[in-house]
Amino acid sequence: MVARFLAGLINFFIGLAEVFLGLRVLLRLFNANSNIGFVQWVYDSSDVLLDPFRGIFTAREIAPGNVVDFSALFAMLVYGLVGMLFLMLVVRLTPDTVVETKK
Repeated sequence: MVARFLAGLINFFIGLAEVFLGLRVLLRLFNANSNIGFVQWVYDSSDVLLDPFRGIFTAREIAPGNVVDFSALFAMLVYGLVGMLFLMLVVRLTPDTVVETKK
């Protein structure tokens, strides 16, 4: 029961981080207007998630205004891997449940 709750919590927060960073990547890729409230909200919300990775890679402009944010993509990769490690840790540290077999 506790393991399922913890796994759900981990999945929720990692999923939320992935969604915000993914939206950031898409909005920058398609040159979204940063003066719009939603776009600014996504950028502000994902800034906290991106801070540890900012500057690792430079963003590349593939067309005028269209930017590929490699730091955000790398952050998505790292958060996904960290989430998987936490899930493996939860499974490893929780007691095994008894599984009944059909006779």
